[in-house]
Amino acid sequence: MKLLILIVVATCTCFSASAADEPPARYIPLDPNDPTIDEWTETRDLAADKREPGLIEIQRYPGGYAYTGIPSFFNLPVALTPADLKAGKVDVAMMGAPLDTGSGMRGAAWGPRHFRIANNYLPWGSYSTEHLHTMVNWREDLVVVDYGDAAIDNLSGERSMKPVREMVRQIAATGAIPIIIGGDHSLEYPNVAGVADVHGKANVGVIHFDAHFDAGLFGNGHLITHGKPIRRLIEEGHVLGRNYIQVGLRGYWPGKDGFEWMREQGMRYHTMAEVEQDGWPAVMASVLKEAREGTKYLYISLDIDVLDPAYAPGTGTPEPGGLTSRELFPLIRGLCSDNHLVGFDLVEFNPLVDPGYITGLNAERAVRECLTGIAMNRRGLKSGYLSPLTKEDARQ
Repeated sequence: MKLLILIVVATCTCFSASAADEPPARYIPLDPNDPTIDEWTETRDLAADKREPGLIEIQRYPGGYAYTGIPSFFNLPVALTPADLKAGKVDVAMMGAPLDTGSGMRGAAWGPRHFRIANNYLPWGSYSTEHLHTMVNWREDLVVVDYGDAAIDNLSGERSMKPVREMVRQIAATGAIPIIIGGDHSLEYPNVAGVADVHGKANVGVIHFDAHFDAGLFGNGHLITHGKPIRRLIEEGHVLGRNYIQVGLRGYWPGKDGFEWMREQGMRYHTMAEVEQDGWPAVMASVLKEAREGTKYLYISLDIDVLDPAYAPGTGTPEPGGLTSRELFPLIRGLCSDNHLVGFDLVEFNPLVDPGYITGLNAERAVRECLTGIAMNRRGLKSGYLSPLTKEDARQ
């Protein structure tokens, strides 16, 4: 038996680039000649509607059950322009920011759409009832609207920052409080910057609820990601470091360098290790006290992953050992009742990985707590207030 071995030798000729050869571009630039380059920012001609400014009622009935009506945030009326907000004397304008290119996991862009249908049992409009703890119904005290979504380039987080910031600024300039439903946490940068554009740089304090500190230095060359909004805001002077308060940090990030940077900026932070050592009531009291110090205005940024994954599995970066919903809700309500709130965002809700509507239910409730707190503020009710009907029964 003969064994035939065939050896093929491949020769390789190595070329050296000639002086005339252009090196390959490190990054592929945008095509400025593409007629669709800014198409995503174009709105229709709203003036063609030929209507008087004011709120647009989209529901046929004044109220209904959760499964009825045309979806909007809490089945609210709609506003499309600053003139609508002013004519309607709007107190709070909710807007969506369906962006998830600032994170490593897709899905948070569906947050605003899902949030508009997340309520699975509470009635709306004239059917709505009071918050059981406080006997305050925010619908009776506040004019709240759905202001639609910001323009988003679904291929570029960087390009999406400007239209989000402009829309937040537009709302704040009318005197209304913007509530932004995201979207990933890179949105904290345009959200807070837009509010600071109106109320003044360094005049706004921020409460940042998050498992992560989101002040990262590096991000594959990107200056804004969902892990970097705080560094951008502080380095650009929108918020002073001493006016940033972190709540809920845990896990494996940041390391030593991150904590040292936060200390250099004068930031205050409350980790879950502190909660474990001192107890939640003590930490909650510290946060409420600190929020009243330093600035006239307060902004709250709520990353839903501050909650333990048992309460918020539907998020891109779940971290075990977090807050419970029962711990979070009264603090949100208290912060909004005790302070001059100028903005609120809820981010990192990813409905595509949310089993059983758990995260959606808690996210929706957190925003309701904020609205209840704003209504309490208008009534002069402070954190810790409970209705006598709630805490006392017929045995008293």
